[in-house]
Amino acid sequence: MDIDALRSFLAFVETGSFTRAAKQINRTQSAFSAQMRKLEDELSVSLFEKDGRNLVLSEAGLTLRSHAEQIVNLHNQALKQVKRYENKRPLRLGCPEDYNDNILPKVIRVLQEPEPTCSIQVFSEPSISLREKLDTGQLDAAIITRAPDSEEGYWLASDKGVWIAHPEFRLDDSQPMPLALFQTDCKYHASAVDGLTKRGTPYRLLACCNTSSAQRAIVRSGIAIGAMGRLSVTDDLAILDNMPPLPTVDIVLLTGIEPHPVLDRQCLAKLVELIPSVIE
Repeated sequence: MDIDALRSFLAFVETGSFTRAAKQINRTQSAFSAQMRKLEDELSVSLFEKDGRNLVLSEAGLTLRSHAEQIVNLHNQALKQVKRYENKRPLRLGCPEDYNDNILPKVIRVLQEPEPTCSIQVFSEPSISLREKLDTGQLDAAIITRAPDSEEGYWLASDKGVWIAHPEFRLDDSQPMPLALFQTDCKYHASAVDGLTKRGTPYRLLACCNTSSAQRAIVRSGIAIGAMGRLSVTDDLAILDNMPPLPTVDIVLLTGIEPHPVLDRQCLAKLVELIPSVIE
């Protein structure tokens, strides 16, 4: 059954007249009559019958009425829901794996509040890769570790570097300290190596990782200790004391070369206001 024909049929139900129904839907009476005849032919029933000088719904028409109302209502609801996505494009958001647990969900929650129909595509890569994708227009925004002495981006939180180990890990002073660190472009990597070197502590770089999950897995196995931001440490790892100090880094949101509609001033201001208080 054609949805327009059902709408026309319901116009008759509301007005009780072919003439008034035709006016209501902006059609001529002859066009309206032809549409109703076509609907009757399709259903092989008579939907109307004479009651004196007036037309009323037949038994079949009364049955169709309840179904037509449901069908038209469902059709309207579907149109309304689907239209919400008109001219929408997904937000491509980058986030290092380090911040997936503590930062990413809170950022997404804020981004979804003003525009719940905007889907978000998340790309988890190191900050350096995310910067490159921002610069080439492959991302709309990225959560990254801010470069030293820089004021770039919208500040979200600070993260203090800590040393981590399996809770039962014991250092063997007769052997170089086994390390599992991030790649060499990470501040924690450089500071860890520099701090151990200045202390005169022998070390062996067992693994360089580009994800926090890889580093945690190696440390969790008990074969090495690591250095990462406090926000990335899981409850099954121990934080070591009496180790060389590690830096504090700033976590910020960078926006791409072409602003995404969701990332307006109001949304960015809310991110800056809300995220730090939630993290702390």
